[in-house]
Amino acid sequence: MNTKLISQQALDIINQYKNFQIGNAICSVPYFNNKTTKQRASLGVFIGKGSPRDIYDETRAILVKEKISETSLNSEELKKILVDKGLGIDCSSFVYYVLDVPDKHLHFPFAKGILGKLRAKLRPVENTNVATLADNRNSKIIPITEIQPGDIITMINNEERDHILLINQIEYQNFKPITIHYVHAVAWPTDGEYGHGIHEGKIEILDLDKKITEQKWIENDKIGDENYTFTRASKSQTELRRLAFL
Repeated sequence: MNTKLISQQALDIINQYKNFQIGNAICSVPYFNNKTTKQRASLGVFIGKGSPRDIYDETRAILVKEKISETSLNSEELKKILVDKGLGIDCSSFVYYVLDVPDKHLHFPFAKGILGKLRAKLRPVENTNVATLADNRNSKIIPITEIQPGDIITMINNEERDHILLINQIEYQNFKPITIHYVHAVAWPTDGEYGHGIHEGKIEILDLDKKITEQKWIENDKIGDENYTFTRASKSQTELRRLAFL
C-alpha cells in the first residue's frame, strides 16, 4: 500500500486553520455559515472569507482593544473569542486558500450585471462559493479511479446550503484508491456553539464501479445515518471534481 498527500504548501495552510495559534492557545478556526449573516458588505475576515493571516491579525487587534494578554489566553478562551466575534471560515473559502486558487483562472457564472462581474474580479474570494467551484467552467467531473490529492467533492443541494470537501490524502493498493481522506470547514449539529471548525474524515472505497455516496464514509467515528457529512452528501448532487487549474 502507498499513500499520496496534497502539497506541503496546502498542508501548511490546513494546519494554520486547524491548529490556529496565538501565544500558547491553539484551536480550530470556527466554521462560518455565510447564509446566516447580514454583513454582506463587511471585510472578508468577518464574513467567513479570511485567510489564516487575516484571522490572526484581526484576533490580535481584538485582544489589544479588549486588553487581553496573549500569554494568559488559553485554547478555550481563544475559540470563544473567535466565535463570539464572528471570525471563522466557510467551506468554499477554506478550499480557495488551501489550494491557493489563482484568481485569473476563475470564472464567476453567477455574477450578475457589469457591477456584479466587476465585484467578482476585484474581490474574488468573497464572490466564490461552492456552486462557483462546481461549475463546469471551473472544474470537471472525474471518476473515483482517477482521484488525486487536491481534488474536491462538491455537494449541491437546492434545499440546504451547498458544501465542499477537499481531498488531502489517498491510500492506494495495487495502484487503485482504497481510502480517500478529506478535510473541510463544517458545523455538525452535535458540535454545539463552540465545537465546529475544521473536520477530517475518510471514505473507504468498497466498489470502484459505484458512486462516491455508495462507499463507506467515516467521520468522528460515525458511519451511515449518524455521519452528518455523509447524510448531506447522500441528499445532494454530489460529485468528485478537479479544478481546472490543477
